[in-house]
Amino acid sequence: MLGTRMELPCWGFLLMSCLQSLSAHNDFFTSIGQMTDLLYTEKDLVTSLKDYIRAEENKLEQVKRWADKLDLLTATATKDPEGFLGHPVNAFKLMKRLNTEWSDLESLVLRDTTDGFISNLTIQRQYFPTDEDQTGAAKALLRLQDTYRLDTNTISIGDLPGVKHKSLMTVEDCYELGKIAYTDVDYYHTELWMVQALKQLDEGEESPIDKVTVLDYLSYAIYQQGEIERALEFTKRLLELEPEHQRAKGNLKYFEFQLEKQKKTEEQESQKEAQREKRETPEKKEKTKSQKTFSLIPERKKYEMLCRGEGIKMTPRRQSRLFCRYFDNNRSPHYVLAPVKQQDEWDRPYIVRYLDIISDAEMEKVKQLAKPRLRRATISNPITGVLETASYRISKRRATVHDPQTGKLTTAQYRVSKSAWLTGYDDPMIDTINQRIEDLTGLEMDTAEELQVANYGVGGQYEPHFDFGRKDEPDAFKELGTGNRIATWLFYMSDVSAGGATVFPDVGAAVWPMKGTAVFWYNLFPSGEGDYSTRHAACPVLVGNKWVSNKWIHERGQEWRRPCGLSEAD
Repeated sequence: MLGTRMELPCWGFLLMSCLQSLSAHNDFFTSIGQMTDLLYTEKDLVTSLKDYIRAEENKLEQVKRWADKLDLLTATATKDPEGFLGHPVNAFKLMKRLNTEWSDLESLVLRDTTDGFISNLTIQRQYFPTDEDQTGAAKALLRLQDTYRLDTNTISIGDLPGVKHKSLMTVEDCYELGKIAYTDVDYYHTELWMVQALKQLDEGEESPIDKVTVLDYLSYAIYQQGEIERALEFTKRLLELEPEHQRAKGNLKYFEFQLEKQKKTEEQESQKEAQREKRETPEKKEKTKSQKTFSLIPERKKYEMLCRGEGIKMTPRRQSRLFCRYFDNNRSPHYVLAPVKQQDEWDRPYIVRYLDIISDAEMEKVKQLAKPRLRRATISNPITGVLETASYRISKRRATVHDPQTGKLTTAQYRVSKSAWLTGYDDPMIDTINQRIEDLTGLEMDTAEELQVANYGVGGQYEPHFDFGRKDEPDAFKELGTGNRIATWLFYMSDVSAGGATVFPDVGAAVWPMKGTAVFWYNLFPSGEGDYSTRHAACPVLVGNKWVSNKWIHERGQEWRRPCGLSEAD
């Protein structure tokens, strides 16, 4: 198998963290920034591999071609690691390469072991991604495909907005995505990617994956979605290629039987519908029609529309009331002579953005401090109050049925990022940043949470949520003893080529990342009641590397800084 696979341009698809701290981390696909050092790890592996080739060149010509390809790739990638890995296809293919193809290569080399390369590869393997990382990267691609309405061919040819490093997907890559979706009982995406794999095979691309294998998965995925006639067509095509394929022969008879049964059922339903229409009055028909056409847009759909830049509802009249200004927070001593630039982003809830509020040096220092501390982001369980590792969602279209083989159901957890917490003990600069937030908001920072730094992974996102604890979460933040989260301050520490907006689905607001800026809003009314319009989400990062840091400010200590209102909405 290796002999065929080594000829493919199978570049991988994800990144990792510094070798000094890699052994303490997992879930590499959840943080782009922490994964960049793996490119250098791979480059070192290529160097070691080329040393081995020089010793065994006559026997290992096939391996030499593989090394040359990787040498070129890693040389390009390490010139701009974050830019290269910001492309989700490069990230997925890196996962795939290190998790699968290097293992095949190791088997080949072990036939005639040479200490140098094997020992280096064995040492580095402990820092390699796992099956979970490769699967996570694949699911991220599917999530991006849904949120941004990308067709499979667009992703396969790497034609994404703002990309610096275009990367093509092979038949094997497309097949792998389809197979991962199939394992997860996601027949919708199984169909999409098996169709793309078949298309590329039909166009003449060479691959160890044959059409029969692809058609086998494809026909079953289509059948599981209830399209028996199309499943039958692909089964017939499979049998044209391999007439003695036993499973396909059985499926052919079964699909033909089910199709005949379906047609009879449809005829009976058509007759019943005709009889019902005769009995209905015109008024009754109109009522039925209006009930079908009227519906509120679900939150998930609003979220995805806003992520794509669609459906923002603010009228021109409301927009005319948004202003920009130089702001000194009522002549704060730090800003009387040098006020900051502030602009209104939204009116209800009131969201403001501060421009040029954190310097490049400060942002780089914060990233440097956070990177070795990054861990998979956690969310608070609203029932138990316990922090749990956040996971990911694939798609609203994903089937929620039992796999006949595994009995597995889909999951629906929703955060893909890694985070770290920083204090003034880590570096005095953090105290400086906290003081700046206090000066500009007028709120006490002593009771606020530590500065949280987050780096989003491939397709990194945080689905709709509240920052404050609701009435049905009485134990939220109980351990802190500082009350509820009164306000949120969010720094954007990187530009994002595509995607990555902060959106507020209930009101239609979308705030786009802008390096060196920060946004601020109140989560609670002055009365202490929660402002439910602040429900927000972080859209998936389509292309790029998203770094943010945030400060959650609590109620305690604000009694004289933001006095309580008398009515619930005050």
